[in-house]
Amino acid sequence: MLKSLTAILGVLALLAGAVIFEHFFVQTNFSQFHEELTSLYEKVEEGNANIEDARAVRTAWETRKEQLQVFLPHNDVARIDLHLSEAVRLIGEGEQSLALAKLETLLQLAATFPQSYRATPANIF
Repeated sequence: MLKSLTAILGVLALLAGAVIFEHFFVQTNFSQFHEELTSLYEKVEEGNANIEDARAVRTAWETRKEQLQVFLPHNDVARIDLHLSEAVRLIGEGEQSLALAKLETLLQLAATFPQSYRATPANIF
């Protein structure tokens, strides 16, 4: 009986640790991504952005994505990839207003995704 309780408590501690690690890992990565997007958004708004700025953000996302795919569903990763690729293309073509719209969408996704994966009753049930 004591061994079973010890094993159960050990597993619960491991699960709690995994949940806490996942929360902070996803939150940190999306905070950094949000900062990069904000910087790019401001450059586009000022008219100073070029395609290399946009590609740098996409490269940073690609690196980050490799680690986040463990925690995020494929559809959410694909949605960010889609909007980011469109924003890069629009910036390269000089379509500032359309690029700003895509970047606003990406900023919203980067702000809301971490809360979507938090272990809260609303997300569990």
